[in-house]
Amino acid sequence: MSNAIQIADKEFETEVVKADRPVLIYFWASWCGPCRLMSPAIDWVAENYSDRLKVVKMEVDPNPATVKLYKVEGVPALRLIHGTEVIAASEGALSKQKITDMLDTYLQQ
Repeated sequence: MSNAIQIADKEFETEVVKADRPVLIYFWASWCGPCRLMSPAIDWVAENYSDRLKVVKMEVDPNPATVKLYKVEGVPALRLIHGTEVIAASEGALSKQKITDMLDTYLQQ
């Protein structure tokens, strides 16, 4: 069971901006092959980093406001956010190791 939360534009403020810790947003699409490959790694991160990070999943097609706000041009895409500040960003498929390397760089152990 994943600790990642599926959200929509209307929940963004509550779930991300007002979160009490950094949030990793995983932007994905149902038609995206690389997204299906990356999804298990995102679920792993949600379970293993839950003590210092919140993970949310956002499907791009039904959520254009957030996609535009965070300049998502391709999927899969990641945005590490604290409050309204983007701490790190990535587009394209990443391995679990690349994701954890990125997170470890920005999160205190």
